[in-house]
Amino acid sequence: MLDKLQVERERGITVKAQTAALRHKGYLLNLIDTPGHVDFSAEVSRSLAVCDGILLLVAANQGVQAQTIANFWLAFEKNIQMIPVINKIDLPGADVKAVETQLKNLFEFNADECLHISAKSGLNVEKILEAIIERVPPPSAEVDRPFRALIFDSQFDHFRGAIAYILVKEGSLKKGDKIRSFNNDKSYDVAEVGVMRPDMVKCTELRAGQVGYLVCNMRTVQEAKVGETLYSAATDKDTVQTFAEIKGVQPTVYAGLFPVETSDYENLKQAVERLCLNDPSVTVTPDSSKALGLGWRIGFLGVLHMEVFGARLSQEYDASVILCQPSVEFRALIKDNESIRKRRYEGLAEVRILDPSRFPDESDVEKFLEPMVKVRMIVPNEMMGTVNGLCSECRGERGEISSIDSTRLMILWRLPLAEIAVDFFERLKKLTSGYASFDYEPDGWQETKLVKLAILINGKEVSEFSQILPAAMARERAKTLVQRLKREIPRQQFEVTIKGGSRCPGFEKKMGGAEQTRSAGFFRAKFRF
Repeated sequence: MLDKLQVERERGITVKAQTAALRHKGYLLNLIDTPGHVDFSAEVSRSLAVCDGILLLVAANQGVQAQTIANFWLAFEKNIQMIPVINKIDLPGADVKAVETQLKNLFEFNADECLHISAKSGLNVEKILEAIIERVPPPSAEVDRPFRALIFDSQFDHFRGAIAYILVKEGSLKKGDKIRSFNNDKSYDVAEVGVMRPDMVKCTELRAGQVGYLVCNMRTVQEAKVGETLYSAATDKDTVQTFAEIKGVQPTVYAGLFPVETSDYENLKQAVERLCLNDPSVTVTPDSSKALGLGWRIGFLGVLHMEVFGARLSQEYDASVILCQPSVEFRALIKDNESIRKRRYEGLAEVRILDPSRFPDESDVEKFLEPMVKVRMIVPNEMMGTVNGLCSECRGERGEISSIDSTRLMILWRLPLAEIAVDFFERLKKLTSGYASFDYEPDGWQETKLVKLAILINGKEVSEFSQILPAAMARERAKTLVQRLKREIPRQQFEVTIKGGSRCPGFEKKMGGAEQTRSAGFFRAKFRF
């Protein structure tokens, strides 16, 4: 019902938090439906900033998942009232007692606090609405004060400009009112206000405590940024109190984005800006390539987030784009030499490495650092050895193991982000037949040996295929890339030599069918028509 995007319907997942206003026994309930996948955790954080309570939803046939624990702690830190709900109790594999035990062991919820429902059949759903009214405090709102509201989400409409989703904290708002934005310091005439039911429905007035939408001829995407404070134009700006900042989530994966046709650059630029308004967790910096022209380096919260962003550009803006190989951010500590730092690194002692073309000279670097993450996995007891083997292979350090119930364990590992960013989740699901769930959070930096993996075609380096990665991963990645390129590049009437590798220790071996020269440390594949 609330998954409106084409990509959500195709993949069967929630990508975007959606708002809906419900009437029940004289009360107005404002619901925000949030995604569960770790790549869309920014949507959850943003929603929690405007919520007074949450429904912690757990499936009776699957039990507590890793992302359930992550989202519980997000809400717990903000001291938000929680109502545990066990759904899908009508399925054959449902085990309500086991799920109640898990909720008790992990979160200290008592069995009498948990609601048992079936959303599919509607069984006991009215009890949730009663529990919200009884347990969740009403929003703190002052209707008699001048208007003040917080923008917590927004989208771009081709005909009406930026549409802001707001939480009204003080006063009221109706068509014709004059308002101002605090950070942009711009004035607007209100053209339309309304609520989401779940589609936009016009109303005469939004009052304090309500969640709704606002149309006021915001021309650019910068004017409706998440976290902006709106207030009555009659109020002196110096007396306006802004809301607590909605903290963004730092990107973990970076990829180059370029238009297929260079002439489409301006249209794509506009599309990227408008989509970033709807998804502010994405970071965008200009980039350029000899082969692909002008483009951007874009930061995402994960590979799934990147794929969804590309799909939305195609579906919502009819844009044809090239998304490059994703990579994570590394850092380099430059040697304490004033001339080296000033001449080559703008005086910086620590530089961020996002792009292979800006890989620093190894002789200038004291040490490289790679990002680490704390991974939380919930797995069946009998699969613990398999999962630990996968994590060891990924250069991990094992942490605590705790029992959730008689059949499942929660395992903590500290792993390099580079190892889990691309296909770790798929490998984990395959090894555990889909029974494992996984969630991660940043956990500092660790010293590592980095190399620049270069791809050469007929002796010329193709920078678009180059990657920065830990030396331990370089050999397998080089072999994979060379074999993949051999399959993808059309056959020619002349010899094409593809080499991939890096000058680093450990590259003096021959691997399979991809031969490698001893001196340069390259994997090599040749073919001709």
